[in-house]
Amino acid sequence: MSTQIFLASTLYGTATLAAALDTGCFAPADRRVLLVSNNAATPETTPAVDEMPGFERLRGRFDDVISWNVTISPFHPGGWAPRPDDVPLWERHLRLAWDLGDDDVELVVESLQVNPALGIAQIFTGAPVTVYADGLMSYGPTRSRIDPLVGARVTRLLHLNLVPGLEPLLLTEFGVEAELVATDAFVKVLTELAELTEPAEAAEPAELAFSGEELRLPAEGQALLLGQYLSALDILTAEEEEHLHVRMLRGAVRLGHTCVVFKPHPTAPARFSQVLEDEARRLGAELTVLDSPVLAEVLYQRMRPALVVGCFSTALFTASALYGLPVARIGTGTLLERLTPYENSNRVPVTLAHALLPDLESGQTPDAGDLTGLVRTVGFLMQPKIHPGLREAAGAYLAHRAPDTGPFFKRRRLTALGLPGGLPTRLAFLPRNAAARRMVRRARAAGTALKAVRTRK
Repeated sequence: MSTQIFLASTLYGTATLAAALDTGCFAPADRRVLLVSNNAATPETTPAVDEMPGFERLRGRFDDVISWNVTISPFHPGGWAPRPDDVPLWERHLRLAWDLGDDDVELVVESLQVNPALGIAQIFTGAPVTVYADGLMSYGPTRSRIDPLVGARVTRLLHLNLVPGLEPLLLTEFGVEAELVATDAFVKVLTELAELTEPAEAAEPAELAFSGEELRLPAEGQALLLGQYLSALDILTAEEEEHLHVRMLRGAVRLGHTCVVFKPHPTAPARFSQVLEDEARRLGAELTVLDSPVLAEVLYQRMRPALVVGCFSTALFTASALYGLPVARIGTGTLLERLTPYENSNRVPVTLAHALLPDLESGQTPDAGDLTGLVRTVGFLMQPKIHPGLREAAGAYLAHRAPDTGPFFKRRRLTALGLPGGLPTRLAFLPRNAAARRMVRRARAAGTALKAVRTRK
């Protein structure tokens, strides 16, 4: 007997799996299990994948649906992993609890470098692993080193063609080859989800009606703003993110869109939309806030928005690549400066948005030039120890740009790695010079002491 276990934490990811199954990306199996993981900070207040509208349309692809949250309760999926000595006990327990018996198990997971995917792969020690990507992070490097006992079992990476012509960098350190999930099949699955909704004839500003499987959406031709809840990732403060949403609204209105729909992140606080409502009244715009857990791609099909605005959301790329909708990004320049550490896994998605999508406020469309060279160079700077083979290509790419490092590269990072665009050679010793560091520390200490004396006076 053979059992395929598909781990999913989002409806978008589940739709990707459904499209892959529909197009024969997986060999036949005696049993297919969808393992649902709710990775929200507070799972108790956020609907899981199998509780979201539209899931029933995807349910038929799987024989069983099991909750990972229930399985490891009271632990959180993102914070729990089996202790090495307990791995055999956990595999025995899961085989009994999930009625797996002695089945040959195949795992299909997302984000293998973190839990819960990593923990599940560690439990089923002999199972082959397929990784599927439901976003832009697949184009960047693996965010951290993966145990070779896990990484060597990965057979392939399934991904959507969100950036045509660009190959994923994820897991290439293990020689994993990328395989496309057919775009037509994915759009067909999303169409199934969109059939559950009905366009509203007269939606009230700042609200939408949602009841059971019926979701009434605004009429066609409105601008759609996508929230991402970046403050939860400690990239922006809550106030800065609110201001970013306001800038989205102002930019859309400035382009003539007086009817605007805002789709906040499912876990974002309600006050984000309240600030927007106040600004919409000031601008004389009609704002509709969509507070129901529906995919942006469903909105694309039923609303056909005249413009989609966001920061670096994957949904911007699906809007452009899959539906041919006009899109604009905002705030990516600030994020490229703010992302820390440099190897932050959001860096490549932000880089792609900044390099490929037009800016909402300036209206300028960037010239990405050698996109593969840009992404590979950023990937090397993020993970030089995982991808040392990219050094030569990164040096050649940077040599054509030096001394201008642009928004994508940090001069300190270039200097540390000895790449073009860093500090001049005669000054390169400073960051590692012990005497220089001591002098800086003494100067700072003296400045702090002087401030204390002035305060006492």
